[in-house]
Amino acid sequence: MAHTPEARMTNPAYVLPDAGPAIQGLVKATRQGGVAEEILELVHLRASQINGCGFCVDYGVKNARKAGVSDEKLFAVSAWRESPHFSDEERAALALAEHATRIADSTDAVPDPVWDAAADHFDEKQLASIVMMIGLTNLFNRLNVTVRQPAGVAI
Repeated sequence: MAHTPEARMTNPAYVLPDAGPAIQGLVKATRQGGVAEEILELVHLRASQINGCGFCVDYGVKNARKAGVSDEKLFAVSAWRESPHFSDEERAALALAEHATRIADSTDAVPDPVWDAAADHFDEKQLASIVMMIGLTNLFNRLNVTVRQPAGVAI
């Protein structure tokens, strides 16, 4: 018997008329910092995995593939530290994504060594894009998890 999950309600970004366009404007802004699309998609995917957002993981994998992320990286992103498939730049972005997503897990949510490693690879505008992408991903995750947005279902 097939299970077809249903959302509890229409996604809040669609219910509130000004929310969707505002969010899309922020998404567009993340692309203005000069960060490779592949890195932004890896950041999105890792934060979504941490937050357990099935919808965003599904969506993130599809977008990452479109951006040119290899299957090897997609299969290994949850274990990026142990994987040989990631560059130092990608590792710095993924570490920043993990720490900025798990802010309640430590009194120093984003320790200086994590920030410094990211700053070694990205300039201020690029860091702004990555930090904005992490924040937006966490917003998407919280909206979708709360309303139980099913994975693989268009909204």
